Amino acid sequence: MRYHKTGLLHHDPAKVFAGYTLVTPIRHSSVFLVDINGEVAHEWELPGALGSKAYLLPGGNLLFSTVTDDGVPIHEAKGGHIHEVDWDGNLVWQHVDHNQHHDIRRLESGNTIFIAWEELTGLEQARVQGGIPGTERDGKTYADIFREVDPSGKIVWEWHLKDQVIEDFPIAMDCERFEFAHSNSCAPAPDGNILVNFRSLDTMGVIDRATKEFIWKRRDAHWGHPHNPEYLPNGNITFFANGMYNPAQPLHSRAIEMNPVTGEIVWQYIDPQPWTFFSPIMGCVQRLANGNTLTIEAINGRIIEVTQGGELVWEYINPVFHDIPMFGGPANPLFRAYRYAADGPEIEGRI
Repeated sequence: MRYHKTGLLHHDPAKVFAGYTLVTPIRHSSVFLVDINGEVAHEWELPGALGSKAYLLPGGNLLFSTVTDDGVPIHEAKGGHIHEVDWDGNLVWQHVDHNQHHDIRRLESGNTIFIAWEELTGLEQARVQGGIPGTERDGKTYADIFREVDPSGKIVWEWHLKDQVIEDFPIAMDCERFEFAHSNSCAPAPDGNILVNFRSLDTMGVIDRATKEFIWKRRDAHWGHPHNPEYLPNGNITFFANGMYNPAQPLHSRAIEMNPVTGEIVWQYIDPQPWTFFSPIMGCVQRLANGNTLTIEAINGRIIEVTQGGELVWEYINPVFHDIPMFGGPANPLFRAYRYAADGPEIEGRI
């Protein structure tokens, strides 16, 4: 898409949630905070190309991953080198796992949890159901791991998808078989368990940390390969439904709030012209303190804020276009974006 304008496109000061938005262009060497008027308020230069995820911790440190060349031969949202830097960009902590991809989270314990890949054996791979035949990578399939490390880098907890009954998790028929099953999120649940999401399975669930079994899971092909489930204080879950499902309708994405007990969609955002808000990959949803919702049209680098009634009150286009081989040239995609209150623990007193 060629934009006629980038940066801030729309701002309703009476209805927007005031604060700063972290803009994180994937595979770029910097991330930056923009104020509510779209002006850059702070910027970090990274020690490499951003893998996918970057976000602020309480205290103002930035946690992110950069891309390494080693590890399994998958490039989609690969990181490999996890960094924590302070407000001024000084290194505080780092950890290398060349198979790390997509999400990274700092836990209340001070440990860090992230997603990684591991190669399946021939017998394990043969048990993987579904997917597009012949789309393994160099004849191989790689499965997801959730891995937790302490500040010293020691692995203190792991969960392997391959340890589940593989046949119970068929890959969606329009997804490739080189991944089982493209997890993109590992969010701490309020009870200390882990809320996870698998794009290629159209499945999200909660893993019991003690038993390593699912205590809740839900699959729905109508989500169209979702991203970024997060718990709300009311017990509901927000997530981004990409909408890669029904070609008989205009392709469109949704930001959703769901009751996980009943499966009821209690709120959702669909653009009034649905086909104008669509991202086949990536995406996030953040419920803001004033009840508004921040979400992104990830593939096009577009960040929007909408009210509970679906009114668009803030719109911003990532102005950083750079060459990304997997996107075929200059592009401005975002994996996620986050809004922080000016007086919140991530920002307070720093701008």
